[in-house]
Amino acid sequence: MRVLVVEDEQLLADAVATGLRREAMAVDVVYDGAAALERIGVNDYDVVVLDRDLPVVHGDDVCRRIVELGMPTRVLMLTASGDVSDRVEGLELGADDYLPKPFAFSELTARVRALGRRTTVALPPVLERAGIKLDPNRREVFRDEVEIQLAPKEFAVLEVLMRSEGAVVSAEQLLEKAWDENTDPFTNVVRVTVMTLRRKLGEPPVIVTVPGSGYRI
Repeated sequence: MRVLVVEDEQLLADAVATGLRREAMAVDVVYDGAAALERIGVNDYDVVVLDRDLPVVHGDDVCRRIVELGMPTRVLMLTASGDVSDRVEGLELGADDYLPKPFAFSELTARVRALGRRTTVALPPVLERAGIKLDPNRREVFRDEVEIQLAPKEFAVLEVLMRSEGAVVSAEQLLEKAWDENTDPFTNVVRVTVMTLRRKLGEPPVIVTVPGSGYRI
């Protein structure tokens, strides 16, 4: 899942991004509304965690722009105000969910994951394919009932492949969904991660390489 965090309190923004990355999400961070609009115009995000009171371009205008573009991106709006009227106003702008500050990080993570599921065809909470069970919420992976420990990027790649339900996923798509914008697209990071993931998942291999196209399970 790829997430954009838009928050002008840099310490909070960076802390949220670090926490979401530990949950195997690819996260970009910006600190004002203009930068958010720029990123949205370049990258495809599953979820935007959007502070409402932003400098340069207000968060309301960023939300309106996402709605106007008809993007599948879901918006989780943050604000220091917890008044019901503010929550209603934020939702009427087109936000999909609303979370007042201060918030528990566990709740933020759960809301981001719930919104991320709404950007794609509805799938069960626990993904199962080829003897693999993947629970995104618990960050657990089992093969034939044996738990497998994965690094965050390995988990993210496996989740993308599992969600594709047998369709081929290109290296570019994996890079887009599992890594943030600071990753060099010309590195072999996807190939190396898939190789490590294959080894950890064991025999017989479940990740198939489709020459010239990508990978599938």
